[in-house]
Amino acid sequence: MNTMKRLHVFVSGKVQGVFFRANTKKAACSLNVTGWVRNLPDGRVEAIFEGRQEDVENMLEWIRKGPPLSHVRHLEITEEPFTGELQTFTIKY
Repeated sequence: MNTMKRLHVFVSGKVQGVFFRANTKKAACSLNVTGWVRNLPDGRVEAIFEGRQEDVENMLEWIRKGPPLSHVRHLEITEEPFTGELQTFTIKY
């Protein structure tokens, strides 16, 4: 049985204006992770990742590095109860 997992992540650093959200969506879709990503007014990026534990952990490894033009300085990660309510991965505006 695959354990399901949900993470709520805040990403700090050079993460806006570098195609972070689009690349995050692309990575999440390739890893079969659902959820969403959005820019915050304070310059951070916020995301929710849901899926099989292994897939979510792979997504977390990806976001630690981010896309090529970004520079991730800090992650704030909170594990939340899995809901299964998210069917796709979207960019919130």
